[in-house]
Amino acid sequence: MLQNWFGQGQKESAERDKVGLGPSRRPVIGLVLGGGAARGFAHIGILRAILERGIAPDVIVGTSIGAAVGGAYVTGHLDAFEDWARSLQPRSVLSYLDIQLNGSGLIGGGKLATELEQSIGRRLIEDLPVKFAAIATEVATGHEIWLTHGRLVEAIRASYALPGIFSPVRIGDRWLVDGALVNPVPVSAARALGAEIVIAVNLNADNFGHGGTISAFGTPPDLSDEQAAAPAPAKGIGKFFSAERTMKREFFGSVGRPGISTVMVEAFNIMQDRITRARLAGDPPDVLVSPRVAKIGWFDFHRAEETIAHGRRAAERALESIEEAISTLAPGYVALPPVSQEKSAEKPTDAAEDAAG
Repeated sequence: MLQNWFGQGQKESAERDKVGLGPSRRPVIGLVLGGGAARGFAHIGILRAILERGIAPDVIVGTSIGAAVGGAYVTGHLDAFEDWARSLQPRSVLSYLDIQLNGSGLIGGGKLATELEQSIGRRLIEDLPVKFAAIATEVATGHEIWLTHGRLVEAIRASYALPGIFSPVRIGDRWLVDGALVNPVPVSAARALGAEIVIAVNLNADNFGHGGTISAFGTPPDLSDEQAAAPAPAKGIGKFFSAERTMKREFFGSVGRPGISTVMVEAFNIMQDRITRARLAGDPPDVLVSPRVAKIGWFDFHRAEETIAHGRRAAERALESIEEAISTLAPGYVALPPVSQEKSAEKPTDAAEDAAG
């Protein structure tokens, strides 16, 4: 019986080597880049840190801003994307917001899409050197859509179309919005595309205190009638400006009162946090990278330098775990020397070719 047990073990080892999971090659590495608006610039620092260690991902899956950074990497334009991100200032961020009041979102998104296309070109996903997917949500059904072919820019644009802020994007016969509605950190997609080791980035991991319960709350007994009373209507010349002032106050909020934009973003943030916890509990990655970016606001795109640094530090903390996961699956594998981002994106690795085959 013991002989049979050893024989079975040798057979399993032979089968393992046969499918390529032995020491002959590096496992196929998938990198999952989660959503989080301006916090997503941390993905740049994370990519820099792992590439410098010679760990080049063979599968890239991104949601929202994660799809944008991932798309820049797989097309060999991470350097240009980083330069653009670092150049953003509050005024230049506003220049990309083509406000519209007659559509299905406050921002059309055309200007930002044009900037993306100038950066990464009119590339097709199926022509990319590594496997790539952008995650989006279908408006009509709530289906989770994996965009794995077609125009890369349109896939990225659909993946970051935050409902109510950006207009939905039509691809084929579907209207699509932000993928974070259904899968903020899409580990499942990376595994389905052949990743044997999944490194996932959660941009909302340090939202400490979220998800608590306040069990006893209600209207304070000393609420005065003046606090509850509606503001008096404007008189004289002020009435000509009251509508504009009211709209600004409603959108941006006032002291002690959140505006429409704040409520929408925070509601989306809370929902994304809850969904992320549930999805990661059901399908955890092999390594989770959690940059400390809670103090970076969703629209703080002008803080790219700080955010990128947070991402690099988080990746450096996780490097030991990543290398341990690789050595566990392929004990004899020795990491290749670091390569430049352009070279790594121009030619797929052997692992990517094996996975594609």
